[in-house]
Amino acid sequence: MLVDAFVPLKGHSERVPGKNLRDFWGRPLFEVIVETLQQAASVRRIFIDTDDDEIAARAARLDDVTVMRRRPELVGDDVSVNLLIRACLEAHEDIEHLLQTHATNPLLRPETIDAAVERYEEDPSIDSLFGVTRYQARFYTAELEPINHDPTELIPTQRLAPLFMENSALYLFSRSAFFERGHRITARTAMFEIDPAEAVDIDEERDFRLALALAKAGGR
Repeated sequence: MLVDAFVPLKGHSERVPGKNLRDFWGRPLFEVIVETLQQAASVRRIFIDTDDDEIAARAARLDDVTVMRRRPELVGDDVSVNLLIRACLEAHEDIEHLLQTHATNPLLRPETIDAAVERYEEDPSIDSLFGVTRYQARFYTAELEPINHDPTELIPTQRLAPLFMENSALYLFSRSAFFERGHRITARTAMFEIDPAEAVDIDEERDFRLALALAKAGGR
């Protein structure tokens, strides 16, 4: 199966200023995920949605990339990614299956993308999947209520029921399922586990430093 990829890229970033264009070992951060998508055997085309002139100009020079200039009513920090996805699908009616990821996941590997597409293709019971990170640790609510364990019974953490965090590394869904629910996570979805080191999401300055260090250690 071949899928199309969608990467939303804002020019403004509040917690890590200019992060999509920030240098990541010699190239703008957003170009890292574009290269990953280019290397994935399962990705056909790459659509970049942006409100930024410099990102648009740089992206237009990359292979297999179609640049979409964000409509004015969809510009802003509080605009849902689901609205951007809808705009992409409405503008390109030949997209049947869409994989959405972010520039802020620079450690995501093309092999992981291909494995996710294979999982999606081989399971007829689902019409979407999304990346998650597994945790087996003792969790509490803000009110100190235990979530997944009994504090009076200190069993080894590896025996605790795991919890799974949506990590934003990738979402994959069919066109019809998205429009049915208006959401990238559909009614018939599945979780796709990704290694925590690969699923690092740059949300704050410390995340950027961590991703840089892991990229260097991994030879990326």
